[in-house]
Amino acid sequence: MSNPGSPPASAHPDHEHTPLCGSCGAPTTAPTPAPWSGASDSPPPAYRPIRLPAINAPTNTAAIVLSPVPQPLPVPPAAPPHAFQAPAKRIASPDDIVRFHASLHGRHFLGFVAALSASVHGRKLSDPLPSPPSPAVSALLDLISALGALVESTPPLPHTSRYGNPAFRLWHEKLADSAGGLIARITSTAASPADLAGADVELAPYLLDSFGNATRIDYGTGHETNFAAFLYCLARLGLITESDYPAIVLRVFASYLNLMRTLQDTYQLEPAGSHGVWGLDDFHFLPFIFGAAQLIDHKYMKPKSIHNPDILENFSSEYMYLACVSYVKKIKKGPFAEHSPMLDDISGVPNWKKVNSGLLKMYKAEVLEKVPIMQHFLFGSLIKWED
Repeated sequence: MSNPGSPPASAHPDHEHTPLCGSCGAPTTAPTPAPWSGASDSPPPAYRPIRLPAINAPTNTAAIVLSPVPQPLPVPPAAPPHAFQAPAKRIASPDDIVRFHASLHGRHFLGFVAALSASVHGRKLSDPLPSPPSPAVSALLDLISALGALVESTPPLPHTSRYGNPAFRLWHEKLADSAGGLIARITSTAASPADLAGADVELAPYLLDSFGNATRIDYGTGHETNFAAFLYCLARLGLITESDYPAIVLRVFASYLNLMRTLQDTYQLEPAGSHGVWGLDDFHFLPFIFGAAQLIDHKYMKPKSIHNPDILENFSSEYMYLACVSYVKKIKKGPFAEHSPMLDDISGVPNWKKVNSGLLKMYKAEVLEKVPIMQHFLFGSLIKWED
């Protein structure tokens, strides 16, 4: 005989084993939903794979968001007489990082990067320059062209490893052999070249470290930062001025980026300290900053436009950001959101100005404030270490 206080067994045939509410008699847990089938009126829920935590995933996102946007600053000129010296590494701890960013050149180096970015707001790579390239800019372009010719004369050697073709070491030796002469062509454009006698002693180490490490056959954002430091030193010497900044980004840095892609592809350079899927790119950071600046206030292209294959195909030659995304999609396989989650997340930002300002803050936090990267940064008489 059944309990008169409980419902008959046939009242809830689908919930025979489900606990019932003592007040209303309804099941206290929802039944398992029926599997979706093609006959259903609504499509299946969108599936987005859960990303596992990455060892290099940014952990200070909130601090980056709340930090001030780096602002353009003028480069303090270095007046003659100069006492050029071979630059050396000085950063070895987080305290050294703090000391660097509190120093004059720590602030102005970041301000220099911000100023380069601001100089190309709304400018395509093919746009006419506001002023003709200066002799120093032309010499820089000749330098990059000469290094590109060295690649053609140094073909990759047969090897079986995924990364690190040993021919890169031969290319780097040729770079070292020609660095003095290439720098002399730049310093000869000064108003008084005699004042810059011996400058190659200080400038050459920055240049040599701008294209990767010959021993490890790798390249990363630290090497890219050394190229920016090389340009900063030239600005300190008055060889490039603020009127040159658009040409420095749209001509010189764009050529440098193209050369680096050639080196990466030809010699299979290994990413140096890569953030893996949590980085913007296995190798670069600055072209994303400059490329986002180029796209500020664009009438049609928004950050989400990177998912449009037609836009990437037709405009990668004009905007560095799109070129970098195209390169990532070419060398990485699988869903974009899985192999490049940070770029995918950035595509949801409403406008390019916010992308640009966010990347400047991220560059400071994720590159210039990281000991493993900045321990290789060089200090001499032009970028002084302040004890």
